Amino acid sequence: MSKISAMMDTGKRSLMNSQTALQTVGHNIANKSTEGFSRQRVELMTNQPITEGNLQIGMGARAGVVTRVNNPWLEKQIQKEGTSMGYQDSRTNALSRVEQIYNEQANKGLNQYMTDFFNSFRELSNNPESLASRTMVRESAAALTKDFSRVVGQLKDVQDDIDGQIKTTVDEINQITKEIASLNEKVQMVEIQNTPANDERDRRDLLLKKLGEKIDISWAEGKDGMVTVTAGRTGILVSGSGSSELKAQETEERDRVEIFFVGTGAPANITKQITGGRIGGALDVRDHVIEDMLAHVDNMAYTLAKEVNAAHIEGFDKAGRPGVLFFEMPESVKGAASSIELNKTIFNDVGRIAAGAQAGAAGDNTVANVISSLQNRQVMDGGSSTLDDYYNTQVGQIGAIAQRAAKAQESQKNVLSQLTNIRESISGVSLDEETTKMIEFQKTYDASARLIKTADEMFDTVLNLKRL
Repeated sequence: MSKISAMMDTGKRSLMNSQTALQTVGHNIANKSTEGFSRQRVELMTNQPITEGNLQIGMGARAGVVTRVNNPWLEKQIQKEGTSMGYQDSRTNALSRVEQIYNEQANKGLNQYMTDFFNSFRELSNNPESLASRTMVRESAAALTKDFSRVVGQLKDVQDDIDGQIKTTVDEINQITKEIASLNEKVQMVEIQNTPANDERDRRDLLLKKLGEKIDISWAEGKDGMVTVTAGRTGILVSGSGSSELKAQETEERDRVEIFFVGTGAPANITKQITGGRIGGALDVRDHVIEDMLAHVDNMAYTLAKEVNAAHIEGFDKAGRPGVLFFEMPESVKGAASSIELNKTIFNDVGRIAAGAQAGAAGDNTVANVISSLQNRQVMDGGSSTLDDYYNTQVGQIGAIAQRAAKAQESQKNVLSQLTNIRESISGVSLDEETTKMIEFQKTYDASARLIKTADEMFDTVLNLKRL
C-alpha cells in the first residue's frame, strides 16, 4: 500500500510540476513583446529517493526554482554601448541644426552678405558721386550686420534648446532612479526567501539601460542583490533603497544650465564629470562646438569692423569732410558679432560715406577701392587667410564634424543592434520554442494523470482482494 501511495505522490508532484511549467510558458508568451523581458524556465530537480532494503527507489521530481535565461555580462555591455549610442544621437541631432545655420546652398548666408558688402564698395568706386551706389553700400552693410546677429542668435537658440533638453532629461533621470531604488527593495524582499526576483531584475536591468542612454553611469550589484548607481565620478544616484536627485539650473557665472548632484550636503556641480549619454553629447556640442563657432564669428566681425574703420576714417566724404568710423566699433572681440552696427551718422546720411582719399577731389575712389580689396587681403589668422577663406574654413569644419558624427552614430547603431540581436537569441521569447514546450508539458501532465489513475486502480484491486 505504501508503494502505491508513493506512486500517487509522485504522480501528484509531476502534475504540479507540469502546471508550474505551463504557467511559466504562458508567462513567457504573454511577455513576448515586453521590452527587456528574459524568458523563464522551471528548473526541475530529482526528489529525495527512499531506501527499502538494498534498493533506492526514486520519488520523481520537484520544481526547484524558476530562473530567467540571461547573460549579465551581455546586459552590462548593452548598457555601456547604449550610453555611447545616446551620446552619438544627441550630438548628431544638435550638430545637424548647427550645420543648417551655415547652409549657404539653401539660404543666403553670411558669406554672400560679405560679398555683397564688398561688391557695393566696388560699385561705389566706379561712380563715387552716385547717391544710389552710396545707398547700396549702406543697405549691404546693414544687411551684413543683421546676418552676423542672425548667426549668433541661431547658435544661441540651439544652446537654449539644448538647455531645455537637459532639464527634461534630468527630470526623466530622477524618475528612473526612484524606480530603481524601489526595485532594489523589492529584489531584496523576494530573494531573502531564496527565490529569484526574475521580473523585478528584468525591469531593473531595462531601467539601467535607459538611464545609461541619458547619462554616463557606473553601477555595481552588492551581495544583497541591490545595485548602486553613480553618475559621473561622485554623484551617487542610487544606494540601496534610497535615491538622490540631480538638478539642472542656470548659473550666474555662465548663464547656462549646469547639472548639480543633490545629496546630503550642498549641491555639487558635476557638469564636467558628465561625458556620455544624451546629456554628455548635448554638453559637448553646447560648450565646445557652438562656443568655438561663436568665437570664430566674433573674431571675423571684429576684424571686419576694425579693418573697414581703419580705411574709412582716413578718407573724406562727399562734402569733403573727414571720414568717420564706418561701423560702431565693438568693445571687445567677444560678443562682436552680435553688437556690430553701422554708424548711425552714416545710416542717416549716406553722404558721409568716404570714397576718396582727398577732400573735394571729385571722382576720387581710393578709399572705396581699399575697402573693397579687404575681401581678398589676408587679415585673419595673423595674416595667413582672407575673410572668405576664414569663413569657408569654419563652414567646412562644421560640415566635417557633423559628417563624422553621423558616421559614428550609424556605426554605434550597428554595434548596439548586433548586441541586441545576440541578447534576443539568448533571452528573447521564441513562440515556436514556447509552443513546443507547451506541448511537451501537456503530454507530461497527461502521463502524470495516467500514473495517478493507474495507482488508483491498483488501490481498487488491493481493496477487492478482501472481498474475495
